[in-house]
Amino acid sequence: MSGGGLAVLLGGRLGGLRARLLAPVLAVLVAGLLCAVALLVSGDSPWLALRTMLAQVGQGSTAVDIVNSAAVYYLSGLAVALGFQMKLFNIGVEGQYRLAACAAAIVGGLWALPAVLHTAVIIVVAVLVGAGWAGIAALLRAYRGVSEVISTIMLNAISTGLIAYLIRPDTFGVLRGNNITTAPIAPSGRVPGIPFGAEGTVFGLVFLAVVLGLGYWFLLARTRFGFELTASGESPAAAEAGGVNARRMTVAALLMSGAVAGLVGLPELLGRDYAYTLDSPQGYGFTGIAIALLGRNSPVGIAVGSLLWAFLDKSALALDNVGVPREIAVIMQGVTVIAVVIAYEVVRRYELAAQQGRVAQRAGAARRTDIAVPDAG
Repeated sequence: MSGGGLAVLLGGRLGGLRARLLAPVLAVLVAGLLCAVALLVSGDSPWLALRTMLAQVGQGSTAVDIVNSAAVYYLSGLAVALGFQMKLFNIGVEGQYRLAACAAAIVGGLWALPAVLHTAVIIVVAVLVGAGWAGIAALLRAYRGVSEVISTIMLNAISTGLIAYLIRPDTFGVLRGNNITTAPIAPSGRVPGIPFGAEGTVFGLVFLAVVLGLGYWFLLARTRFGFELTASGESPAAAEAGGVNARRMTVAALLMSGAVAGLVGLPELLGRDYAYTLDSPQGYGFTGIAIALLGRNSPVGIAVGSLLWAFLDKSALALDNVGVPREIAVIMQGVTVIAVVIAYEVVRRYELAAQQGRVAQRAGAARRTDIAVPDAG
């Protein structure tokens, strides 16, 4: 390889590494600066808020709560990221995981099966319901051209009404005090956690999030299907020309997204609550969208984003003790996502301009070489 070609190759690799490192660093700096400004405007000290939040991690069950929440956020982020790989915006993760958790709780509370089998049935039901609910939007998108954004928003609303119907006392629900809940899941269907004494218990299904993260990385980096999935999202026309069935990839991406979404509610369902109620946690699907954006659809990036989001959620509770509004954590979450999006776009444009400059430089060097070498004829 010539010296010029080697320089271009090294420049491209260093540029890619610089882009991967520069964007998140820039985003964190911008987000930190804006949050500091917000605190100063409100008359509070940024250093006091940061010290308080960091100190809170070592207090009580905060660290365990962060790990548990991060696992749930990670599953939601993965579900959204699978759709993003095909440039599909699955807003329906919220409805998919809630309906899946409700159905899994109903099935899990109906029978007491052998321990491992009982848990496996609950997980399979959640996966099938999540995938099936997302499959409606997948078929509408693939065969009727209906935007998945519109269809999944509508399906979210429908799932809310369907859940309310399913857990009515005259269907599968049980009235307990002032709340309506499904029948409790027997101990044979629960997943034991890892106790840390007074600090709390880590959900057993935290390891499921780790396994799915590794599977997501392997799918994208080591399989032909993952390559076709990414290629179809980057350029559908080029993928079609290469023999990839765009409809099949659209349906597959949304089905996988829904299947993972079906697991989002299980760590809490099988590790703490053991039943689904009208008060069961909501909003994880929308949080997953922010985390997938924060992690740029990377399994490692989503993990970092999930831990950061969980840290801001749980440690912010201590801000009230020092007179700092805990809502500043919500501002930090929103600003961080916006900063990441802007930072990656700025870095992308910078790297594109730099790449164009390298190509122009190489072309100029080639022209000078052609002029310098006399014609052999």
